[in-house]
Amino acid sequence: MVSVRRVLSILFCLLMAGLVSSLAVGYFSADGIQWIDAVRIVLLAASTGWLAWGAAYAFNGLLSLPLKREDKTFELVPTSARTAVLVPVYNEDPVKTFSHVAAMIGSLHALGVAGRFDFAILSDTRDPEVAEKEERWFQRLQLECGAHTDIFYRRREQNTGKKAGNVADFIRTSGALYEYMIVLDADSLMEGATMAEMVRRMDHDPRLGLLQTLPKIVHARSFFGRAMQFSTGYYSPIYTRGLAALQGTAGPFWGHNAIVRTRAFAQSCGLPELSGRPPFGGHILSHDYVEAALLTRNGWTVRVDPDLTGSYEEGPDNVVDFAKRDRRWCQGNLQHGRVMVAPGLKPWSRFVFVQNIMAYVASPLWALFIIASIAAPTLKGVPDYFPEPGLSAVFPRVEQGLALTLLVGVFGLLIGPKLLIVARGAISGVNETFGGTGRALLNTLTEILSTSLLAPIMLMYQCRAVLEVFFGMDGGWPATDREAGSVSLSEAWSASWWISATGLVTLGLAFQFAPEYVGWLLLVAGPQVFAPILIHVSSRSALGTAEAGLFETADDRNPSPVVLRQEAILAHWRGAEASAPAFRPVPEPAFEAADAER
Repeated sequence: MVSVRRVLSILFCLLMAGLVSSLAVGYFSADGIQWIDAVRIVLLAASTGWLAWGAAYAFNGLLSLPLKREDKTFELVPTSARTAVLVPVYNEDPVKTFSHVAAMIGSLHALGVAGRFDFAILSDTRDPEVAEKEERWFQRLQLECGAHTDIFYRRREQNTGKKAGNVADFIRTSGALYEYMIVLDADSLMEGATMAEMVRRMDHDPRLGLLQTLPKIVHARSFFGRAMQFSTGYYSPIYTRGLAALQGTAGPFWGHNAIVRTRAFAQSCGLPELSGRPPFGGHILSHDYVEAALLTRNGWTVRVDPDLTGSYEEGPDNVVDFAKRDRRWCQGNLQHGRVMVAPGLKPWSRFVFVQNIMAYVASPLWALFIIASIAAPTLKGVPDYFPEPGLSAVFPRVEQGLALTLLVGVFGLLIGPKLLIVARGAISGVNETFGGTGRALLNTLTEILSTSLLAPIMLMYQCRAVLEVFFGMDGGWPATDREAGSVSLSEAWSASWWISATGLVTLGLAFQFAPEYVGWLLLVAGPQVFAPILIHVSSRSALGTAEAGLFETADDRNPSPVVLRQEAILAHWRGAEASAPAFRPVPEPAFEAADAER
């Protein structure tokens, strides 16, 4: 069945690319078709095929869903397995990070299974002040939570291999003690019941090497952040279900909020250092998909289970911080061009690497299509109105209908799946958890509008990232400011003035050389011209409007207990940090709540 889905999905993408190419031929040939039109058609076909692949995920996910919403409860099953919960940190705020750890321990304690899990905080912090603060707050974490589970802290002298090297170092020194490892990020949160269920599923399937959950975004504050939070809560379960249906046992690994079988990971996932200098050489930055491919190569199952609820992370609250993180992903994904030829990999794993590369190459393809469209009238020259001697003049046709059909088709691949998700949610009852179908539809349309405005800006950031990589510029692994707030107008201008300039130049060239395309190009160049304003406004706090239902999610209406615990612990700790320099054992909100539940 998986093979059939794959074939049908690929055929769907080829069909969409073919249909769009056919429409483009009709439109571009209105004044005679030349080599520049062939270039445009190829670029448009490749870009449309990529859009169709994203739509294929949604269609597979929609077809895989039950008609009615199912509320799952996880069964607590005894196990003798020991599990290490790994929390890699790199110049993070330890108060924030350790509040996540404390909340998860509290959630496990409420279930009575905290003793089965050990927590290991693996620090790669290079800033001495942050490192000193980590050590002090680790003492507090031990004082308040150490009675319920074992908690360890280790800081490496050298952060060789970045996060992947950090995890590998733990496996070499301590991995033999644990059957499984739950790998997290510094901003990850998971319900204790979810962690226990992950262990149960690993116990049940001895060939399961890695089990990935779908993390949903929480604690978003800005308009941009809440739009992402709504997307991960509302659309992502459908797209991930489609991903699971297509990838089968060769599933994804997103680097966090997943459980791995320690023995399988140790045997399979030793990562090489690529020859040459970064960005294409050196340590593999997007290591997670490589590790998934290596597990699959050795016969282990890699799977994503979208029904594993209670898995959370935090995302960037503004476009600038999102673009910084995206730059690292771009470099790591382009490195996959060297990894995909490794011997023994499954064909699907190689195809996944192609997808990862295409995720960033798609933006330059769209940019080249725009450039070619502006240049086409000049390169084609003046039309020949008398192609046959002695016959009357033949004037070019204005195929605006074809142009509109072409535009609708491309946008349909982007927004059609989201509207189908709303319709399916109305049938299944999922929309009730998002405030009803009317509110879900309104939020979907608002998200589509905001995404459409910001997409041309992200296109420019991705184009720059790809060019930097191809020109040999190493972006490294910058620290993440996970609580970055709004971006001032001056900061937005500094970060995006070149995007505004590009938009103005694009429109100027279009007016000069291709005035018939100005109306269409406004959809792209218009948001680019106003990039600083859009970045600034989208980073502003949306918490007030959130209370009125803007981008409301199921977790807004019914917050997860572990999220509430983390918020209470963080508020308590930050209050104590401001009022008292010395640490001492104090009542801790997570365990008061846990004891009350028991």
